[in-house]
Amino acid sequence: MNARFLAALAAVSALALTAPTIAQDAPKAEAAKPAAAPEAQVKSRDLAGTFGGQRIAYRATIADTILTDEAGKAEAVIVTTSYVKTPADPSRPVFFIYNGGPGSGSVWLQMGAFGPKRVAIPSDARDDGAPPYPLLDNPDSLLDVADLVFIDPPGTGFSYLTQGTDPKKYYGLRQDARAVAQVIRRWINDNGRWSSPKYLGGESYGTSRTAMVVDELEGSTYNDVGLNGLILISTILDFAGREPTPGNELAYVVTLPNMAAAAYYHGKVQAPSVEAIVEEARRFAIGPFASALLKGQDLPAEERATVRKELSRLTGLSEEYLEQADLRVTDQRFYKELLRDRGLTIGRLDARYTGKDFDNAGETPDADPSFYGIDAGYTAAINQWARETLGYRTDRHYQSIGNVGGQWDWSLGSGWGRQAYLNIAPLIGQAMRQNSQLRLFNAQGYYDFATPFFGAEYSLKRTGIPQERITWKYYDAGHMMYVRDEDRVKLSADLREFIKAR
Repeated sequence: MNARFLAALAAVSALALTAPTIAQDAPKAEAAKPAAAPEAQVKSRDLAGTFGGQRIAYRATIADTILTDEAGKAEAVIVTTSYVKTPADPSRPVFFIYNGGPGSGSVWLQMGAFGPKRVAIPSDARDDGAPPYPLLDNPDSLLDVADLVFIDPPGTGFSYLTQGTDPKKYYGLRQDARAVAQVIRRWINDNGRWSSPKYLGGESYGTSRTAMVVDELEGSTYNDVGLNGLILISTILDFAGREPTPGNELAYVVTLPNMAAAAYYHGKVQAPSVEAIVEEARRFAIGPFASALLKGQDLPAEERATVRKELSRLTGLSEEYLEQADLRVTDQRFYKELLRDRGLTIGRLDARYTGKDFDNAGETPDADPSFYGIDAGYTAAINQWARETLGYRTDRHYQSIGNVGGQWDWSLGSGWGRQAYLNIAPLIGQAMRQNSQLRLFNAQGYYDFATPFFGAEYSLKRTGIPQERITWKYYDAGHMMYVRDEDRVKLSADLREFIKAR
């Protein structure tokens, strides 16, 4: 999610008031007592709905899974919300789902895409405004083809670390994956689902988590949980494509097709379709544009002029602006510049959204209109569903975007070298090579700058990843393509087909 938003959350602090000291007869402060061990809370309701055209009875269960250290001390409470068709059928597929961040709760996929209920927010890139936010039946839920288990890793949703637990044990690429893998394995044990077809997936950083968790389940810690499919939504595996630091040209290459898509959507460039303009941009990005950037200061003036002209045609930015930017426009600058003449900025998560800044000067937007345009509705929905419908009792706030990203350990551990270049796509290739029936589904929105679709294509088409087992699907929205009604229906149908095709 939005890094600026996470940083703002981290800045919040409490103000303590100190009582005046009075006298000898003031009672001595009692020694702090250790926190009581948490008790696992489990709440279930039997419900029914129509999904994929089928009437399905199901049991909704929100439950705590307590993870302990070697001495048996509780370290983390991880909350799962599962939807299981009744009567239970061990032959049915089960889909383990989470969101990203790191620090994002599963609310987005649960209340927006795959859960039996969804929140009603505008489908046409308008702000969700103020309450009420209706909670509707979701016929696009996948409950007709799979049981669903939504996982909130530590520091997200209602999940948390207990008092005294070192965050370094859970907040990191490998640490987070081990915790999620443990929860999955426990759920399989507790529900008798070892023989069920198993699917694993998430959104955004959840795709990175998927690469790490499949390594834990099939290759590292457990090595005994076979998977049928990996489901990646808005994929980020090669992080060099998201860091436009001086000297790193890849970020400009993989973002260019997104710029062309956004310019097309807002009428800044002309093309027969978004598919047509992004294909032009792909070819230009990987060919003449990449070549020009890699030549650096050796780029001949004539070639520079040709590249600048085509870059202007594809992005809707003036040649003068592109020259001032040395042909290298960061995504943040693009959000501000594309519609500057209209006094608008565009969204990062979804470039269809527009916003109004305090003023029209400056290089970057005040905030992401595609995040503040949806966040209130989703948070209200998950609290209403978990607390009021399922009866979950807690004083904790639901962390839709928790403050853990700044504490994240981004190292992959021993054997990976210095890791100045973080790319975890090879773990997916390894899993697919060592599991001959493991398939991958990749979903991308054309208007997603947070995890550009060309970056996903670049990372998953490297050597060592079996291409014949990858399904590619594209949507006419952004990072959370399911906020658009037509794309939620399409995503559901595409995944239903993917699961049935095992």
